[in-house]
Amino acid sequence: MNGIHDLGGMAGFGPVWAEPEGTEPNFHADWEPSVLSSMYGTLRLHRWSLDEFRFTIERSAPVDYLRRSYYEKWLAALEELAVRHGLVGEDELASGRASLPVKPNEHPWTPSFEVPVAAPRFVAGQVVRAVNRHPVGHTRQPRYVRGRVGTVVRAVGAEPLPEEAAMGICTPQRLYLVRFEAAALWGPDAGGNDAVYLELWESYLEDLS
Repeated sequence: MNGIHDLGGMAGFGPVWAEPEGTEPNFHADWEPSVLSSMYGTLRLHRWSLDEFRFTIERSAPVDYLRRSYYEKWLAALEELAVRHGLVGEDELASGRASLPVKPNEHPWTPSFEVPVAAPRFVAGQVVRAVNRHPVGHTRQPRYVRGRVGTVVRAVGAEPLPEEAAMGICTPQRLYLVRFEAAALWGPDAGGNDAVYLELWESYLEDLS
């Protein structure tokens, strides 16, 4: 999905003012640990997948995405998902009081790896190109890597394809660690010794060898 959330490599966005490594606290407000525990707790209910949670954040209005803190994004997504999947009603969310029974989970998210996964298509050292595409839905393929050439480092197992997991469908697919030279991503002005390593699903790649 091309959205405000995909800021990596976006020209003209400006610097990222990170807190000094080793001094950044885990949380910046007292309420943030509760959001973290709620996110992991609700995932255990199998109402939605991690990718549906991510996709919900990605669909935020750009102004909301930029003004909200990290855990404010999480909280807004959890509220939306809880209503969507029948855990709470909008009136309950507004009042903070339960008034209706929780709806049954008719379509639980239960990832299964019993579906056979094909043998890896790519091997270590193989030259590949990230497919140049612009999906309207969820994806874990960063915009800055599309159409760029890299080298497979190794196969790293299989995981549900994010595009389908965001829709509640589990389709395991091979995953690869791929190295992209910085110059291949951002041109000759990039650091000559720098590289980016990405884990990419098989359908995100095409063979160039």
